[in-house]
Amino acid sequence: MTTSNTRGAAADPAVREELDRLRNSIDNIDAAVVHMLAERFKCTQQVGHLKARHQLPPADPAREARQITRLRSLAEDAKLDPAFAEKFLNFIIAEVIRHHERIAEDAGNGTGRADG
Repeated sequence: MTTSNTRGAAADPAVREELDRLRNSIDNIDAAVVHMLAERFKCTQQVGHLKARHQLPPADPAREARQITRLRSLAEDAKLDPAFAEKFLNFIIAEVIRHHERIAEDAGNGTGRADG
């Protein structure tokens, strides 16, 4: 985070109240994002186990490309920078692939770990 000069805003209770209201909304959104990501990763873990059981590759470049195209379009519709949305999805995809590789490795070793 960056530090800014908020002395003027601190002197005005209405500005401070509005700032607090907005920050509370941001905090709620951040919590929702974390919970949504947790749910997403629960699903991708199940995908990883299914892929491992059937010796499918951890990555699916064609699906990843479709998802990126889809997310960029959603971002444009939502007035969010599509490049940012793509970077965000690429980060998530890389993490999912890492998990899938570990699940496949564990399955190959017979460890059958369920976490990841």
